[in-house]
Amino acid sequence: LKSSPVHRCRDVEHGQSEQRIPISKDVITSSSASAMWFIRDACGIVCAIITWLLVLYAEFVVLFVMLLPSKNLTYSILNGTLFNTLAFLALASHLRAMCTDPGAVPKGNATKEYIESLQLKPGQVVYKCPKCCSIKPDRAHHCSVCKRCIRKMDHHCPWVNNCVGENNQKYFVLFTMYIALISLHTLVMVVFHFLYCFEDDWTKCSSFSPPATVILLILLCFEGLLFLIFTSVMFGTQVHSICTDETGIEQLKKEERRWAKKTKWMNMRAVFGHPFSILWFSPFSTPDHGKAETYQYVV
Repeated sequence: LKSSPVHRCRDVEHGQSEQRIPISKDVITSSSASAMWFIRDACGIVCAIITWLLVLYAEFVVLFVMLLPSKNLTYSILNGTLFNTLAFLALASHLRAMCTDPGAVPKGNATKEYIESLQLKPGQVVYKCPKCCSIKPDRAHHCSVCKRCIRKMDHHCPWVNNCVGENNQKYFVLFTMYIALISLHTLVMVVFHFLYCFEDDWTKCSSFSPPATVILLILLCFEGLLFLIFTSVMFGTQVHSICTDETGIEQLKKEERRWAKKTKWMNMRAVFGHPFSILWFSPFSTPDHGKAETYQYVV
C-alpha cells in the first residue's frame, strides 16, 4: 500500500507499468452525501455572511432609494421583479453550493480489511491519502480546510465556505452567473437613476437626503462593479474548466491527463445534467449524471 501521493507521481515518471482497477462510485461516495453538509471554518462562515449582507445591501438601495420613490410604476415593477428574481436565484445557488457535499471521499475507508476485500492481484496497489486515511481515486485532492479528499476538486472557495467539486460545481457556476447578472442590472439602474436625478429635483427623486442618496448609490456602484468583474472572471474560468474537463488544481499542477477525452457538450452535461433543459439554470434541480461511473485507481 503506497502511503503518499508522491510515490504515485514518481512511479509515473519512471515509466513503471500501470494497471487500472475499476471500482464503483458507491465505494468512494460519502455515506452522508444526502445529509446536510457544512464546513465549520471561521473564515468561510464570515465570508459567506458578508456575501449575503452585500446582496441585502444592494436589495435595500435598489428598492428604497431607486425603485419605490420612482414615479414610473411600470419601470419600478419590471426592474423590481427582475432584480429580486435574480437575487433569489443567486442566494439559492449560494446555499446549494455551500450546503452540498462537493464529492467527499469516505474518511478512513483505507482499512486493512477493506483493502483485502478488493482481492488485489500480485503487484497491484491502491493509493491512500495519509491525511484522511481514505482510498484516493484519480482526480481527487485533499482539502486542508474541509479536511477531506474531494473528487474533481477545483478549488476551495471561502465565499461559499466549501470546496467546488464534482457534486456542487453546477451551483457554484450558477451563483457566479446570477451575481454577475444582478451586478450588471444594478449598474444600469444606478446610471439611469443618476440621469433622472440630474434632470429632476434631487429632493424628489429619493426618499433620502441628496448627500445620503449619492453616498448610497456610489457605494452600490462600487460594489456592483467589483462583483461584476470578479464573478464574470470566475464564471468564465469555471465554464472553460468544465468544457476542457480539467479542474483548476489539475491546470495549476499541470497533471498528466489520465482520463478519457470527451466533447465539450458531454462535459457540460456531466456537470449540469442530461438532457439540456431549463433545469440547467435552476439551483433547485439536482443534475442527473446517469449511471454511476466507475472510478479508476492507478495501480
